[in-house]
Amino acid sequence: MYLEPSELIINADGSIYHLNLLPQDIANTIITVGDPDRVSDVSKYFDTIELKKGKREFITHTGTLQGKRITVISTGIGTDNIDIVLNELDALVNVDFRSRKIKNKITQLDIIRIGTSGAIQSDIAVDSFLLSQYAMGFDGLLHFYESEHLQNQEMAKAFVEDCDWSSQKSIPYVVSCDEDLAQMLMSDRIRFGLTVTNIGFYGPQSRVLRIKTNDENLNQKLTDFSFEKLKITNLEMETSGIYGLSKLLGHRAVSMNCILANRVTGDFSKTPTESVDQLIRYTLNKLTN
Repeated sequence: MYLEPSELIINADGSIYHLNLLPQDIANTIITVGDPDRVSDVSKYFDTIELKKGKREFITHTGTLQGKRITVISTGIGTDNIDIVLNELDALVNVDFRSRKIKNKITQLDIIRIGTSGAIQSDIAVDSFLLSQYAMGFDGLLHFYESEHLQNQEMAKAFVEDCDWSSQKSIPYVVSCDEDLAQMLMSDRIRFGLTVTNIGFYGPQSRVLRIKTNDENLNQKLTDFSFEKLKITNLEMETSGIYGLSKLLGHRAVSMNCILANRVTGDFSKTPTESVDQLIRYTLNKLTN
């Protein structure tokens, strides 16, 4: 299938449209971070850095650590940006830019999100680490793709019924992480969780400054929800999109969360920079050993 110039947009220098990257610029192991400033917080631990590129909020560094080639890229906040980043990363390895055709042999990427998150269970400590075993998306992104076969529709249906979910909101979808990649990153320091991906930081996560939300009990409903002994553990803004698109494209993905806030107890980390740095070093160590 030939991809028209309006569908696969290639810059004059041969790079992909938004990320400004060439196919040879990325490794098969990719770390995503939301904050562009966090890219250098990861790459400072590389033994070598071969590439630094940036366009808009998408900053990319590629280098090596203990002989392993790794790319770290900032996505910005939200699954709308994840839609851009995941599709363009996949195009870089699985589309021939000269012929504009999909390659016969598909390359699988390992995609690891290192991000921050807020817990909604009182027993989850601030500054702890959580791996998202499942992600429940409130963003609606995956409904634009043929994706029913990879969604846990029973869990999503149970949530809609138990939480009296408004029909005016996007239907939640549930996707799991890659189990093999998750096992590579596990230790007794990591807790598994069911992560909710929200479409905003304030109202969608029940934060009230000057605007009232339409369901003041939403966070309590999330805290109370249970499905086959699984409870919702934390809130963030990218994981469901990463999991869903990765599975559709044949990649492996895991989301590593540093818990900076506990919405039940009202606590916030006193050392957020140090805690995120510990998660970065933990993840890099697991990926290279």
